Amino acid sequence: MTDKTRVGLIGTGKMGKPMAENLLKAGFPLVVHNRSQESVNALVAAGATNGGSSKGVAAAADVVITSLPDPAAVRDVYLSEDGLVANAREGQVYADTSTIDPDLSRELAEKLSARGAGFLDAPVSGGVAGAEAATLTVMIGGDAEVVEKGRPVLQVFGQNLKHVGPSGSGTIVKLANQLLVGINMAAVAEAMVLGVKAGADPEAMLGVLSTSFGSSRMLDRGVPMIVARDFGGGTPVDLLRKDLGLILDLATQLDVPLEAGAEALKIFNRAHDASYGQEDMVAIVRPLEAAAGVEVKASGKAD
Repeated sequence: MTDKTRVGLIGTGKMGKPMAENLLKAGFPLVVHNRSQESVNALVAAGATNGGSSKGVAAAADVVITSLPDPAAVRDVYLSEDGLVANAREGQVYADTSTIDPDLSRELAEKLSARGAGFLDAPVSGGVAGAEAATLTVMIGGDAEVVEKGRPVLQVFGQNLKHVGPSGSGTIVKLANQLLVGINMAAVAEAMVLGVKAGADPEAMLGVLSTSFGSSRMLDRGVPMIVARDFGGGTPVDLLRKDLGLILDLATQLDVPLEAGAEALKIFNRAHDASYGQEDMVAIVRPLEAAAGVEVKASGKAD
């Protein structure tokens, strides 16, 4: 692939749109498609071409990136009658940055290989901020030759490209990452509510915990957002809830007990049931606060 490689991107939502913007900034000819047209129109105004459909993107691109919300959407885009697999051609590279299950990743790799195309499961971590700053970590499963063909495109939005093994491996590593994210975020929410209920100041807690063994990225990201009552970030409760469901399904399939993961999912479910599903994942603290009768805010005092 060269700097004139034609790139397609399907799914121009919270993650896909900034990825597309970075591809345009890097000078790649870009064709895009999304179910809703608002983000597509904005990208077309910035220099992209509207592919109009999955088939249209497949016809126009050498490398196709997909950024989709769940396995059902990935299956539809790739495996429907007019989807990507049916319209793939020899030499193309497809890279799915969505969080799905490893069996589906392997199925897509097999079916695209039969068409002469390469497939990479290439889920990303770093959130919307990472997509905007082009600093995402990309966990890649697939053949090494296909990885190298796709690298010039993937490195535009991924600062850390990690080839972790054959098809399905990127998805597996991403699910392990999301298990850690979910458990850590649940622990942060519980720890902060406990501390504030007992009389501690949350900002003082963060100052100590961030330099102690209890430190984590979820702590450093989450506590300032909670204290500021900023629940409008880019990684919704329902996204993590979906991922934790995939993780527990895989664990059941493999007979692996995930007790902490199961408890974290309960906390995310509680936030979803309280209508916080579209808020940032830090909003899982809100039902815990309600149950404890406190609010984790700058004053450190209960309402």
